Amino acid sequence: MIEPPAPETRTNRRGRRSRQEILDAAARVMSVRGYAGTSMSALSKETGLPKSAFYHHFESKAGLLSAVMEQGAHAFFAAMREAHRNPPEDGTPHERLRWYLRRTGDVMENGEEFLRLLLVLVMSREAAEAPEALQTVISVREEGRAYMAHMIRSSFAGAGEETADRVANALAAFGMAGYDGAFVALQSEGGGRPVSEWMDQLADALAALGEAIVAGGAPGATGQRD
Repeated sequence: MIEPPAPETRTNRRGRRSRQEILDAAARVMSVRGYAGTSMSALSKETGLPKSAFYHHFESKAGLLSAVMEQGAHAFFAAMREAHRNPPEDGTPHERLRWYLRRTGDVMENGEEFLRLLLVLVMSREAAEAPEALQTVISVREEGRAYMAHMIRSSFAGAGEETADRVANALAAFGMAGYDGAFVALQSEGGGRPVSEWMDQLADALAALGEAIVAGGAPGATGQRD
């Protein structure tokens, strides 16, 4: 006969479940209302949990935001790594960039809540009272730029390691700006263009600029011609 879990085990499971429910609800609500516009009362209503449950798991609202951002960042980059498994080993830089960016667009669509909250925090001072969350925002932006550089570098690998690095360093920030803009367009236009079209156009632009850099016809990362 299977013995039922001990009371302490059941309590731990309930605690983990309620903590996850709070994180999921906070991500949903904050992505719409922002950090400042999200009250503990609203989160309590969203989850059906008493406010005391929130303070049991998190010392403050700022601590909750930090945990939300940490969880969102982990899930987002895990999804990115999974989407980019087994990249093509041949093809032109343009074709390879399209492969990478189309899958990056899929990750964008599945990570809307996290990206929406991330951009709100980037464009506002709402995270000032939550230094850990602010540091997560900074780290996510840095990792995002590094990831964009990785995609560009991989796509131009056939031009040689040094040239691929030069192209990646020159275009990573532009690629991030294009990705941000595509997300804003996706949010604002609703049922407009699919994200794959935005990603294809971004790939077109990055490939053209990168090929010009390879040919010596465009500024490098420092803005000087090579």
